Amino acid sequence: MYKILEKKALNKDIDYLLVEAPLVASHAKAGHFVLLRIDELGERIPLTIVGTKGDGVELIVQKVGYTTKQIGSMKAGEEFLDFMGPLGNAVEIDASKKHVLGVAGGVGAAPLLPQLKAYHDAGVTVDLLYGARSKDLLILLDAFSTICEHVHITTDDGSLGDKGFVTDKIDQLMDEHAYDHAIVIGPLVMMKYASKALMDHGVETFVSLNPIMIDGTGMCGNCRVLIDDKTYFACIDGPDFKAKGIDFDLLMARQNYYKEEEHVCKIGRGYNER
Repeated sequence: MYKILEKKALNKDIDYLLVEAPLVASHAKAGHFVLLRIDELGERIPLTIVGTKGDGVELIVQKVGYTTKQIGSMKAGEEFLDFMGPLGNAVEIDASKKHVLGVAGGVGAAPLLPQLKAYHDAGVTVDLLYGARSKDLLILLDAFSTICEHVHITTDDGSLGDKGFVTDKIDQLMDEHAYDHAIVIGPLVMMKYASKALMDHGVETFVSLNPIMIDGTGMCGNCRVLIDDKTYFACIDGPDFKAKGIDFDLLMARQNYYKEEEHVCKIGRGYNER
């Protein structure tokens, strides 16, 4: 069993968890994720490892589906039945890069943080461009401020930073800075257009993909990604990929495969049942 050592709300929709998992914590690197299960009746869900603290693994959980809302109802001291990891491939940090731009959308800031921190620790200058619907949904700004030379904010409603989307800001930043690498993490539609804008400026761009996952070993095939007409699996080949050639439209279509099942699950059981 894997005990929740700490839990706190970052906002009404997003929680921070520190989960006791010594072996996972001792091997975790930027880019890795875990698959966890609350109990024997629960589904397995992937969550990015945001960091480690002693024997604990730091996670950020957005309460959007049945299981994540179950996790939202859990308290420090309660335990997960399964906590498998670290999974996926750690990010290869190229210390020869001069200036890296991280682009986050919403809760995409969570998996972006360890990557930018790894570049910062390697002596590379890093900047952040972070977009959300409103200022209340921005997370981890204090952590980013300690590693980023510049933090640029956009909000849909203009409540903080520039009003608009991250894609509206990219052209301006390209005129102001000579970025030689970019990492884009967030909703698929944001990653599609932000990565295109960056690549149009000649910036090498990577994205972190989190399609539907079940087993985390490449056996089920649910997390397949089409890149230049070749199939990859996010759980074992990723989750980070070069943005060039990714079929984002197919990914967005496949993301909606289980909408009906999710709806039935929500209305069929109470969120506090475990």
